Amino acid sequence: MKGSGKTMAAKAWMVVGLLFVIAMLNYIDRTMITTMRRSIVDAIPMTDAEFGLLTAAFLWVYGLFSPLAGFLADRFSRSKVILVSLLIWSLVTWMTSFATSFHELLLTRALMGLSEACYIPAALALIMDYHKGSTRSLATGIHMAGIMAGQSLGFLGGWIAENHQWNTAFFAFGVFGMAYALVLLFILKDAPREPKPDEEKRGSTPGFIATLKLLFGQRSYILLVIFFALVSLMAWLVVGWLPTYFQEKFQLSQTRAGIYSTGYVFTAAIFGVLAGGVLADQWSKINKRARVWVPAIGLCIAAPAIFLASYTSLLFVAVGCFVVYAFTKSFTDTNTMPILSMIVDAEYRATGYGILNFCGTLIGGIALYFGGALRDAHISLGIIYQSAAFLIVLAALALMGIRTKT
Repeated sequence: MKGSGKTMAAKAWMVVGLLFVIAMLNYIDRTMITTMRRSIVDAIPMTDAEFGLLTAAFLWVYGLFSPLAGFLADRFSRSKVILVSLLIWSLVTWMTSFATSFHELLLTRALMGLSEACYIPAALALIMDYHKGSTRSLATGIHMAGIMAGQSLGFLGGWIAENHQWNTAFFAFGVFGMAYALVLLFILKDAPREPKPDEEKRGSTPGFIATLKLLFGQRSYILLVIFFALVSLMAWLVVGWLPTYFQEKFQLSQTRAGIYSTGYVFTAAIFGVLAGGVLADQWSKINKRARVWVPAIGLCIAAPAIFLASYTSLLFVAVGCFVVYAFTKSFTDTNTMPILSMIVDAEYRATGYGILNFCGTLIGGIALYFGGALRDAHISLGIIYQSAAFLIVLAALALMGIRTKT
């Protein structure tokens, strides 16, 4: 039995490693188009509004389809949903390299949003299926580190476009993704799932609408949605406007502002998801609510860090505080799915996370838009960040109100 347990544990960590690569590829494929704007516009003339629509279309389709995508992962094989998602979005990435007009690019971005929406809910649910004990948060954190690594590597698109052609990166990453999907077809499998006695007697599972009613019939799930939406608002404000904030307040060049707002912040976030995973897993051995308390404490540190970062006139203090924010806020990224797993049963986890994805994307888009609208009204980013810091405190309060199953 010991040997069997060790084999299962090794397989569980192997699955995390395989998904780490998929997660990294997922975010490279979706973000690299933003780093090669000049090369694309030179090859396919379009307005700035049209170029912005390429990313907006992806986010809209991605967010709207996420709840249904999670439902599919709950009702069918999680590993198969992941593989089909990877194969289709890699095919779409490859097809993007042959686009010759704005409308063809727009179509491929919409198709990418549709296919990539199926990945994260299924992947996180699969990790929960394999990691049932005191390794859930770290396993989730490693996967989230793959996402952040993919965000950091998005610059490869611009670098390849400058040295070759705009479509070279899409061709190369598309081919790699399709090849990787074919390899994983023989390696990535579902974890053994233990059926419940009542499920065996019933012989059927709730439909999509019934699942939504079941989820939103739980007070703790509603609080989790509120928490996730508030955290997403702050996260998108930082991602979308932090380079501009550094440029305007400290008169930095575009390059220096980019380094401070992405290089430092994303690096801190990667360490944060790993540290938050280890802390939650170790504490959970003696405190069953540790996975709730670790992100809540992290947010209580992140809120004053954001406030001070947007108030100070010293560059090194601002950078340091945003690094602290990125590190401690990331405790939420590594523990959200484990918390969800303590609220709902296994057969509803992917759907539950798909709804969170939908809300996070919707709120993120609203935050980016109103951030710009407030700037047009001559309200500084410093004031916007200071106000949003109070929402982080509300997110922590919502989180602490969650009641988990024993």
